[in-house]
Amino acid sequence: MAPSRRTKRVVASQPGFLNLKPSSGAAGLASVRRKRVNKNKKKNWNKHSDINDVTEFLEDVRHQERTVGGLLSEKSDDHLFFLDVGQPKKTEQKVAEPVDGKKRKGKAVRPLRIDLILQHDSLVPPPKDVLAYQQPNAKKLRRIAQKAEQLAAKGVVPRRQKQLLNRRPADKTAKKAVTEANNNPDREYYDIWGQECESKDTADPWYLQQTGKKRIKRPEKLNKKPSVLPAVEVIAPGGSYNPDFFSHQALLQEAHEVEVKKQKEEDKIERQLAVNKEHIATEETILREQVEGLVEEENEEEAAPNEEEEGMAVGAITVAEKKTERQRKKERAYKVKEQLRQANRHQNDKRQQLFQLRSIKTSIKQEEQETMAKQKQRKANQEAQKAQPRRLGKLKFKAQDMEVQLSDELAGSLRQLKPEGSVLKDRFKSLQKRNLIEPRERAKFKRRLKLKYVEKRAFREIT
Repeated sequence: MAPSRRTKRVVASQPGFLNLKPSSGAAGLASVRRKRVNKNKKKNWNKHSDINDVTEFLEDVRHQERTVGGLLSEKSDDHLFFLDVGQPKKTEQKVAEPVDGKKRKGKAVRPLRIDLILQHDSLVPPPKDVLAYQQPNAKKLRRIAQKAEQLAAKGVVPRRQKQLLNRRPADKTAKKAVTEANNNPDREYYDIWGQECESKDTADPWYLQQTGKKRIKRPEKLNKKPSVLPAVEVIAPGGSYNPDFFSHQALLQEAHEVEVKKQKEEDKIERQLAVNKEHIATEETILREQVEGLVEEENEEEAAPNEEEEGMAVGAITVAEKKTERQRKKERAYKVKEQLRQANRHQNDKRQQLFQLRSIKTSIKQEEQETMAKQKQRKANQEAQKAQPRRLGKLKFKAQDMEVQLSDELAGSLRQLKPEGSVLKDRFKSLQKRNLIEPRERAKFKRRLKLKYVEKRAFREIT
């Protein structure tokens, strides 16, 4: 192989030899020659920049940090070198004692290989958790602490500490029923370390409430049910799959009354919306409207005597005579006499009431009976109102339609019985009726874009 290569080199060095492959010198020049790229653009920086030397250097630094714990150039000689004094003596390894207390021969207990693999072998310390050292309003609290230190150095006592010092000690014998506010400066001072075994009856109510040892009083309203109705209402006997004749007829009568009530409400709405016959225009009213304003002479003749009467009335007011002194005295005497007559009549009425005591007592007793009856009726109405749904929202409660089967629709057995209604709707209406949720209606779906019907090509070819 070596002689053949040498002959090839010699032949290639002879003049007139035509080499098909590029010479080594030309290849070297091509490899040295770099591609001219415009590096003014940011996208060409990483694409046409050689950063291998930088990445190798950083990888070497990271390797030194993982293995040694830092750069080798920064380590001292004691960390890098050690004194070889020969092979150390073998120390006795402690063998784990068995449970039964007997000594066993064998190898010492060593950690498993999987545990050694999972051990943390990097000497780089874990990153510091900044969030663990952060404190809300740290700058503000630091400023408050610095200000407190400055005031303490000057001998100034803060206002809050003054209030705590000026408070009187709590009287341990007295018991308070009402809890005072914590921000009250006149509130008595309570020492929580004064008594170790202090019962809840003698302790400060505010301290018990803030420490959670005293439960907050539950409002009485939360202990009452919003409705007296049961969670599951039992249907009438006529709603059974094989009911009695009379019970089934009673249920049909009840359903009939419900439908009659609905029909009356619809008829009432129709009557209210109907047009009144008196408001409908007739030929006479149309003619009167058309002739309105054309006849004016009769109106003028009627207006003339009215003006004369008004003139006479105005003149009568101006011609009124002035009263004399005698007439005034007569009127005053008549007023005094009328007042005396009214006073005497009032006194006579009082005297007559003495003889009407029995009738007055009877009337008072009757009024009391009427008042008691009204109170009983009011209480009965309140009790009946508890079983009715309240108005919790903008919509009123609408009872569910009664599920009734006619006489010819009754099934003789459970096998022939057809299910009716929905359990989900029944539970939903029950929650509304018991005032647990407000009455609601189904949300209306409004299509934003209109549907466009297109006939497909395959269907068009068939038709």
